[in-house]
Amino acid sequence: MPDGANAIKCGHFGTMSDPVVIVGGNCSIIALNNIGEEVLWTVTGDNVCSLELIDFDSDSHNELLVGSEDFDIRIFKDDEIIGEMSETEAILDLVKLTSNNFGYALANGSVGVYDKNIRTWRIKSRNNVMAIHNFDINADGVPELITGWSSGKIDARNIKNGEIVFKCNMDHSVAGIINADYKMDGIDQLICCSTEGEVRGYKPMPSDVINMTSDRNVNQDAIRDMAQRKQNLMLELSNLEEASKPSVQTKFDEFGEQSTGIPANTQIQSKFTTVTQNGSVKGHVAIIMKTNNDTIIRAVINFAEGIFKGESYVVHPPYNQLRNDLTIPLIIPKDLSVDLHMHILVGYENSTQFHVIEQMRLIPTFAMYKKIELTETKEPQSYVTFTISERIHRVVLWINNNFILDEEYEAESSINIAFMALRDNGSLILNMELNGQMTIKTDDMELAGNLIQSLCTYLKITDLQSNCDFPSELENLQQILIQIEQFNNVRQQLTSQMADHSNLIRSLVVRAEDSRLMDDIVGMKRHYFELMNMNRDLINGYKIRSNNHKELLENVKLLNQFIQKAGNLRMGKYKSDLVSSARQAIKQNNSASLIKIIKIGSS
Repeated sequence: MPDGANAIKCGHFGTMSDPVVIVGGNCSIIALNNIGEEVLWTVTGDNVCSLELIDFDSDSHNELLVGSEDFDIRIFKDDEIIGEMSETEAILDLVKLTSNNFGYALANGSVGVYDKNIRTWRIKSRNNVMAIHNFDINADGVPELITGWSSGKIDARNIKNGEIVFKCNMDHSVAGIINADYKMDGIDQLICCSTEGEVRGYKPMPSDVINMTSDRNVNQDAIRDMAQRKQNLMLELSNLEEASKPSVQTKFDEFGEQSTGIPANTQIQSKFTTVTQNGSVKGHVAIIMKTNNDTIIRAVINFAEGIFKGESYVVHPPYNQLRNDLTIPLIIPKDLSVDLHMHILVGYENSTQFHVIEQMRLIPTFAMYKKIELTETKEPQSYVTFTISERIHRVVLWINNNFILDEEYEAESSINIAFMALRDNGSLILNMELNGQMTIKTDDMELAGNLIQSLCTYLKITDLQSNCDFPSELENLQQILIQIEQFNNVRQQLTSQMADHSNLIRSLVVRAEDSRLMDDIVGMKRHYFELMNMNRDLINGYKIRSNNHKELLENVKLLNQFIQKAGNLRMGKYKSDLVSSARQAIKQNNSASLIKIIKIGSS
């Protein structure tokens, strides 16, 4: 496979009448029929890690779930993306559970379940996930999500709430999990294998039997959980007793009648703002929060996916800097809408206990772009232009919903607004005329594609054609194509040299053996010495071939990512047509045709 093979799935896909083999490689997906012919090829955002087939939209045809290294799960209907979910790590595995439910596993030890595009639950472990599978272990007619861990633990979780219904432990890390009728009695068993060759089989049993027989440590776990709950309750009781002492109440009562320590009407006001780069401080989004009275903010615990390492970030100012307001910088790595959950500890400077106020704010998709005046920016050389049948007012609403603005943007006859990218200080200009013609000016093709996809989703546009010109990006594409051709030529030369060396090795082995039979020790040594040198050359050649192959795959990945970015500048059938035409141009080694396709969307 020219694009590599990282994941393979067999089954019925889309409207194809016969089953196909689907291979996920370096940013590409290819489907092959029963005689090895290519029946589908498309691109995705990053290297493919996992594949699964599921009837996602309940139309009696399977869609393809693709998990990749860029933390995204994409849903393909034929060669069109109809859905996308973002996670916090690379998606190692996907498994179908029911007609609309599927399970997933991440590289950071997380497993969970989605009901269509809504995540129903997720848990995270300090161990790594080695395998996930679906199997009805408690014989209730609904499959459970079976997970095998690097610690040797195997657990089965209810797909609705994640509750454990069965668990056991192997002596070594789990290597794989399948189900099969091993005993040939007409009933499938759950078969688990460890890395040291241990194999265990479990047959489905009702929940009440499982609870009695499957795990001898259930009672010990329950006792341990109850002891932990007792310790937490004792600590809470101790804190309440401390707060009820007269000396503490007096301290609180100085500030008002509320013995809880803060006024009952205490609120937290928060807002987002954008901050440009200042010296060593990078451009970022800042959330400013402030109490509505003289209480202070002692600490804030933030939770958000894809922003913080470990998904949480705690801010606690020094004691001498405690105030009733606090600013938290946020650097958002990708253009995604993110829910930010905040637990804010509020009290007074002398307080020993604090009230926790919870807030949730939605970070807009394009939060990392600051609105500036048109005169403050240099107009980008690259652009994409298209026409939509929508009123300007609707596009203005989209801008206000997806960017952080100090005040709402308003426009009536035309749109002409500029932004500065906080990540790299690049420029972005959005123009729209009364006739519906819209132009996005930016030197970042990926950003332009994200804007178009977001706009089309908001306006419910299913098909959109566009014209574009990205001179610097297209120049990079030409360099990638040249390097791919060079690496392919080197690979052919190295393969030819390896074949020649193999023939020489055969000849030298025969000559050395003939010399040995003829007692020609000097000749035998000479032949074996030449054989040793030839072997050294083969090893060196292998290293060169290996490095050449890695470089080739990296450039193929960049090429496929470029086609993905160009496809995102269109929508629906026009995106599919571009990907298909680009594939043909690459097969024909026609770089001029490929560039034309990227610019106008067709050949």
